[in-house]
Amino acid sequence: MILEASNDVADLSLYRRRTRWQAEPGGDGAGGRKTGRGGASVTLKVPPGTLAVDQDGALLADLDRPGAREVVARGGVGGRGNVHFKSSTRRSPDYAEPGLKGEEREIDLDLKLIADVGLVGPPNAGKSSLLRAMTAARPKVADYPFTTLDPELGVAETAGTRIVLADIPGLIEGAAAGAGLGQRFLRHVERTRALVYVLDGAEPEPWKTLEVVRREVLQFSPALADRPHVIAVNKIDLGPARRLRARTRRAGVHFVSALTGEGVPELLGAIARLVAESPEPGTPAPAKVTRLPLRRSDDLVVERKPSGFVVRGERLERLLERTNLESEGGLARFQSELDRLGVNAALEAAGVEPGDTVRISGVEFEYQP
Repeated sequence: MILEASNDVADLSLYRRRTRWQAEPGGDGAGGRKTGRGGASVTLKVPPGTLAVDQDGALLADLDRPGAREVVARGGVGGRGNVHFKSSTRRSPDYAEPGLKGEEREIDLDLKLIADVGLVGPPNAGKSSLLRAMTAARPKVADYPFTTLDPELGVAETAGTRIVLADIPGLIEGAAAGAGLGQRFLRHVERTRALVYVLDGAEPEPWKTLEVVRREVLQFSPALADRPHVIAVNKIDLGPARRLRARTRRAGVHFVSALTGEGVPELLGAIARLVAESPEPGTPAPAKVTRLPLRRSDDLVVERKPSGFVVRGERLERLLERTNLESEGGLARFQSELDRLGVNAALEAAGVEPGDTVRISGVEFEYQP
């Protein structure tokens, strides 16, 4: 299974509708020296900026640019043909290995938005309304905290320049440590060129709120906190915000009203200049794929249960998977391998008797010494 980043895909909605994907298994080996073919690959396209994480939290792929590809689950290997089991005593073996199934893996896909500018600020500061005022985006807007539960994108056109803006849902104190929805949303602005800190000009202490938001961004990523930025104080249509503007002498602050549009063109012009002057964030190094180590053990585990004996062991289970039990020769080889792996000795030590049921990977056998 291959994941490939492509601009042909805008979101991950396909993988909400369909959650299971399967490639074909490897082909069975056959007579006439024929080895089974490997299973065909399945390539799933995802938007650039997609992360693939396994169920243990290990990063499998960071598909940060179009064309990036990563194998996240390997397909089935074809079984070996009968010639591989030829020996001095068996000149024409009548068995071959069945093809193997591919890997099974549960993967979480997470999309990091790739935008020029990220709008960040506390809940209910009006970021969604401001995004709507500056672009053709139509995010859901309501007057209560955390209205936006997913980042929204909008495209602004100004002076012949196209700017992609992302509305990042509201931060609260402690967001960088995982409080509220902060960790989930902060990482969406990691690749933006610039930030717009959006404040509610009608609240009692907007500058203190700004300090809280900037501290959260700094704790999440010092590099992100150093990104060029402007400050937008929203709700200038309300009295408290107008009074705040009258007594503010801070540089780089734009007072706007997402409701009436006042100050929005000037803010958009400042954003365009900021983006033009800001270097692109450094190209990330190729993703380091980290996988948790597989637990490998050749030790056999034999359990005695009321229904019989259960035997577990990686090599044993792999042997069973690659054995055609319908073939007399394959079964004979399997029994020989059981001796070589010490299975029979382990069963006898556990008290197995002729005729007892022995189960390996869900397959039941009758024990005969």
